Amino acid sequence: MRRNSIKYSRMNGEVMRELSRIIAYDIKDPRIHPMTSVVSVDVTADLKYAKVYVSVLGDEEEKKKTEAGLKSASSHIRSCLAKNLNMRNTPELTFVMDDSIEYGVSMSKKIDEISHGHTESMESDLQEGEEDI
Repeated sequence: MRRNSIKYSRMNGEVMRELSRIIAYDIKDPRIHPMTSVVSVDVTADLKYAKVYVSVLGDEEEKKKTEAGLKSASSHIRSCLAKNLNMRNTPELTFVMDDSIEYGVSMSKKIDEISHGHTESMESDLQEGEEDI
């Protein structure tokens, strides 16, 4: 199966959707942070392995706890995935922490700060211009 085929992308999407549901509702491990989201999934063509990119909104300690909780629950997650998806093989899961959402939020805040500061400087320039007239 080719990496850019429709079947491959649809399978990755289904695995990602099901993993998100399993992590959010089926796992009761207190180490897993409630703001954990599955960003993307890469399943190999032979369906033997899957790399799961997970994002956690929290500090470094919560990320480490969540990663440890997901790794310890990976066999349970895999069995739930096998029950819910009709696949030839159920992939072995590898969890990778992804900071892209957190990075996007920080960049958005920086852009807002810059645009807010730029708006204030424009308003002060306009006020100075009116005083000169």
